[in-house]
Amino acid sequence: MTSSPPPAELTPAQAEVVGRAADAIRQHAAECEAAQDVTPGAAAALSGSGYTRLAVPEDRGGLGANLSQFARAQLTLGAADASLALILAMHGQVTGAAFQGRTLPEPLLKVVAEAGVRGELLNALASEPELGSPSRGGLPQTHAAPQGESFEGGGWQITGRKTWSTGVRALHWALVTATTPDGQVGRYWVDLHGPGVQIEETWQGALALRGSGSHDVVFTDAPTTLHAPPAPGQPASSAWFWTAIAATYLGVGFAALDAISAYARVRVPTALGAPIATLPRIQENVGRTAGALHAARALLLESAARWDADPSATSVPGIGAAKAHAANAAVFATDLASRTAGGAALSAALPLEKLLRDARAGLTHPPTDDTAYTALGRQILEN
Repeated sequence: MTSSPPPAELTPAQAEVVGRAADAIRQHAAECEAAQDVTPGAAAALSGSGYTRLAVPEDRGGLGANLSQFARAQLTLGAADASLALILAMHGQVTGAAFQGRTLPEPLLKVVAEAGVRGELLNALASEPELGSPSRGGLPQTHAAPQGESFEGGGWQITGRKTWSTGVRALHWALVTATTPDGQVGRYWVDLHGPGVQIEETWQGALALRGSGSHDVVFTDAPTTLHAPPAPGQPASSAWFWTAIAATYLGVGFAALDAISAYARVRVPTALGAPIATLPRIQENVGRTAGALHAARALLLESAARWDADPSATSVPGIGAAKAHAANAAVFATDLASRTAGGAALSAALPLEKLLRDARAGLTHPPTDDTAYTALGRQILEN
């Protein structure tokens, strides 16, 4: 593997909106966790933070973040709260891939940029109950019926059900994957505040990410006039999505490191008469946790920098491996932090039980460990 340029630091303008977004997340995370949904206040705060502009190019009114800067931003947000950070992550990865990788045609690029500048959140809705994640192929059962006489210039009506719709109550727009009558798959720009859209509350009692409100969305003849071909296997889509996932959950791991470090400094058992931070075993656990997280962070930022240096690359196995490594590092960190805290980790007085649950969700996002590491190994062995 050759050397790569250092990952880009955030610009002052980018850092400002990241700070506002992190503040909004910290302010509303607890209420969303309790509601097991995105509250109206949280939705307004996320939209108003300015984060929707982060990956929009500067010449279209945005802040022009590249993949490295997006990774740094999501590391900060993930440490604040995974549920709400993931909503902004999904908006950012769709936007960043669209512009850096030109994964959407110009009419859709225009409305994506305009939505970001207005502070309107969006996501790509592709998963379905029967299909599961579309990452392994298969035709969506959601279908798009052409309605040439129903819309000015022609259009479609979307009917079907999408699952795992992250942050749907906070979203204004969705790119919905659907199949046409002749078996063609496309992505359709749908106004989630428009007709034919219903949210079904299916996310209550989730193990993790309770505050994300990742409910099902049911479309019944929902109208749209904008669409694009699908982008399966498009390198930019993979690079931005995998980075969004890796950075967000790695942030969860760093939050666990901060939590156990703070607890170890103030926990003074009677028999010890000193903080447990003075114990070699505690120091070892904290050191192991920090080592795993910083290694994963280094791999992620190096992989993102490689992509930024050559965004025309035809494959991104390094970023896939970085996602797998980051997700596992977050699980390791939250588990070891909980073991280190002992029984106190089971109490809501510490954030560790929530961090432990949220970190597990990172393992469910593609690519899976076997796919990610096999792709990286193949690239190394073939070169």
